[in-house]
Amino acid sequence: MALLSFLTQLAGATMLLLFAVRMVRTGIERAYGASFRRTVTAARNPVGAAGAGMIMAIILQSSAAVALLVAGFAVSGGLGFGTGLAMILGADLGSSLLIQVLSLKLDWLVPVLLAGGGFLFLKSSRRGLKQAGRIILGIAFILIALRFLRETMDPIRDSSFLPAIGGYLARDFITAFLTGAALAFVMHSSVATVLMCVTVVSIGALPLSVGMSLVLGANLGSALIPVWLSRGLPPISTRLPLANLILRGTFAFIAVIAVNRTPIVSYLPDMSAGQTLIVLHILFNASLLLTLPFCARLEGPLRRVMPDPPSQLDDVPMHHRSVLDEHALASPAQALACLRREVLRMTQVLQEMVEPVMNLYSEFSTSEMRAIRAKDEILNTALDDIRHYAAEMHKHEMPKRMRKDLRELMEYAIALEAAGDIVVKRLTSLAADKSEQSLTLSKTGLDELTAMHDRILQNLALASNVLISGDVESARLLLEEKTEMARLHRQTRKKHLKRLSAGSGISLDSSDIHLETANALKDMNSQIASLAYPILYREGQLLDTRLVTTMRPEHSEEE
Repeated sequence: MALLSFLTQLAGATMLLLFAVRMVRTGIERAYGASFRRTVTAARNPVGAAGAGMIMAIILQSSAAVALLVAGFAVSGGLGFGTGLAMILGADLGSSLLIQVLSLKLDWLVPVLLAGGGFLFLKSSRRGLKQAGRIILGIAFILIALRFLRETMDPIRDSSFLPAIGGYLARDFITAFLTGAALAFVMHSSVATVLMCVTVVSIGALPLSVGMSLVLGANLGSALIPVWLSRGLPPISTRLPLANLILRGTFAFIAVIAVNRTPIVSYLPDMSAGQTLIVLHILFNASLLLTLPFCARLEGPLRRVMPDPPSQLDDVPMHHRSVLDEHALASPAQALACLRREVLRMTQVLQEMVEPVMNLYSEFSTSEMRAIRAKDEILNTALDDIRHYAAEMHKHEMPKRMRKDLRELMEYAIALEAAGDIVVKRLTSLAADKSEQSLTLSKTGLDELTAMHDRILQNLALASNVLISGDVESARLLLEEKTEMARLHRQTRKKHLKRLSAGSGISLDSSDIHLETANALKDMNSQIASLAYPILYREGQLLDTRLVTTMRPEHSEEE
């Protein structure tokens, strides 16, 4: 029973730690995820990229999350191999620095964090403050989970169980190294794994030598996570996590031999066992930055091992081809699934149109504008095909619920086509006018519009998820994003008018361009978010009207 109680408490503390880390990351992604794209693609030199990766890993509390973001941007061509790998190496260092902060004895801060975070999350109506509350609560849960881990380990610290395991792992440091790698990979979080190792070693439950092998193994396991999660992506994105695995794995293997076979650890200043583990972890990841000048040179060997598939320029991309199947019309359920896939394809095409549109405001390109406008024809054709396909479906018997789903899909297809028209007829035209008239947006104004644009891209991805899953919570989040976009729109108008009042000549000349662009972005976001209305209305989470109900005055007979 004692062993069962220990394992149950250990599992509970570990799950709480994993949940808390994920909770913080989710809050940050929801509140600030739109700005990550700019941060990733803005880096140009290895040192700057490493710094950006370090900051993002501290914010997201995961170097693996940064690696996957970088891999995704590599597919779109927004990031080079050398810059991307430098960013991942910087993220590795960032996650190790985060452990230093989280390992501090901050138990006295837990009630304050719980009270403040709970108040913001439960009582705030603004989405940004609500997500800030989520982040603060997650940090409090991390501290609580670490305290639970210490309390769980205390009773067996003096038993024969852990010393026996510790003695075996101390004699066989390779097994300890592989155990740390397996723990990090299974938990999908090097932060949680290293924190757990630091906690166990700090209370004396395991010797320092075993802790060092476990932590270095956790670095190997952490590098394996993005390789596993990116296995379905094209070679151009898989090469980056694989290069990180080669560098980090090689350094980790050399380091584990060095700390167990040489007196290198004795050169560290005197400190507690737990702090020694953290310093070792930080120094290990900092040493990886010595490879920054050689990051770009790894691309050639990896490209030969993982070549890009032969390009077929005449082939139309898969998401530019209709997925409507005439043979599926005999089965209404299958036909409706085809229609849903076709609407999802429209969201992918719209994303391709939206992504580069703000580039036209900074560096106008006629060829890029024509490429965006050409894709609008794909949306128009898709909408026409959906109309004809739906008309054929109506010839077959369908349940009432299925007819309603069909109508909702058609309405959203119309909304996506309208969003495409906003890109083509308003945004690209405004960018062209700005270029022809040699107008310049103020840096602050352009940053405000770019923030709105980034938010739209994030909402478009969320809308795609809602389209597939029909999840009510995701639909609520999508509608909350519409409210947040309205707030951003009001904010940029207010700031723009203040700049005009202050006599800014740049803002005065480009005032119409700025205001009309902000209006267009807000309108486009409204079309994208319209998917949430039928889902929330069906679940009884949407009111019929936002007007306050009042009693109508009775008219007199004379009237």
